[in-house]
Amino acid sequence: MSTARVIALYGFVALDDCESLAPRLLELCRKNGIRGTLLLAHEGINGTVAGPPAGVQALLDFLAADARFHGLDVKESVAGRLPFHRMKVRVKKEIVTLGLPDVDPTCRVGTYVEGEAWNALLADPEVIVIDTRNDYEVRLGTFSGAVNPGTSTFTEFPAYVREHLDPRQHKKIAMYCTGGIRCEKASSFMLGEGFEQVFHLRGGILRYLETVPQEQSLWQGDCFVFDERVAVTHALAPTQAAVCFNCRTPLTREDQQSADFEPEVSCPHCRSTLTAERRASLQERTRQIALAATRGEQHLGDIAPLVERRRAEKKARRAADRHSAG
Repeated sequence: MSTARVIALYGFVALDDCESLAPRLLELCRKNGIRGTLLLAHEGINGTVAGPPAGVQALLDFLAADARFHGLDVKESVAGRLPFHRMKVRVKKEIVTLGLPDVDPTCRVGTYVEGEAWNALLADPEVIVIDTRNDYEVRLGTFSGAVNPGTSTFTEFPAYVREHLDPRQHKKIAMYCTGGIRCEKASSFMLGEGFEQVFHLRGGILRYLETVPQEQSLWQGDCFVFDERVAVTHALAPTQAAVCFNCRTPLTREDQQSADFEPEVSCPHCRSTLTAERRASLQERTRQIALAATRGEQHLGDIAPLVERRRAEKKARRAADRHSAG
């Protein structure tokens, strides 16, 4: 495959057949060479997948044939190769975990702002702009002047709002996230908290980078994405961002130029805490990968970063689910 078609999609719609729909979607995706993750819940669908252009179109046609999915938010980009290793379709309690089951974007949501109007909103001195993403995502890039709540998971966002914002003082709130889905729930939650003017960027950063010309863009840095590309920039082109193998921290180009950065071993954020034994182990892994490459083979350690990342994300999801259930 020379070029993979990548789509990020979501939609808040009532689904009462998740258990039967999931295996049908999984079979369709596997049949068409699609990889990635789709999440289903009673509140809708969410996910990012990639595959051959015709295969991805088959998935979109399947969804379009179901009237419930006619309003899906879909964003497209391309990758030089498949950025996922397998296909998963999961049934969850929420398609994006906020931990507040009463928050329903299908009933109430903030005011959508298109990319071409977003710059004017950023320039309004009365507007507080909030980046609803997690701290490790924000460090790669953000809009100038935006507030970083410093959250490690989306479930921490309600507590941040209740502790730091007051609807009597903060009259205009504007929010953004990667693809728009977190802001759907965040805006619905904030309206329920009494905030009257709540705006959010339609389609998130990804659509903004796709549609707003670079010379007019107010975005600074890279946009973190949850696949092997790590991050994208204007026109959704992949960047030189990386992820530290040891601590899993997203790394900017400046991080990778630091004297404390050792590829596939450590980075400026973890070098001081790395034990001699761990460093030696990682250095040997890197050496074995290089030797395997000279033989035209793929060493198991070459895919280990993705495996560890998936394990970490799975652990975080489980923790979020426990928080939601509590």
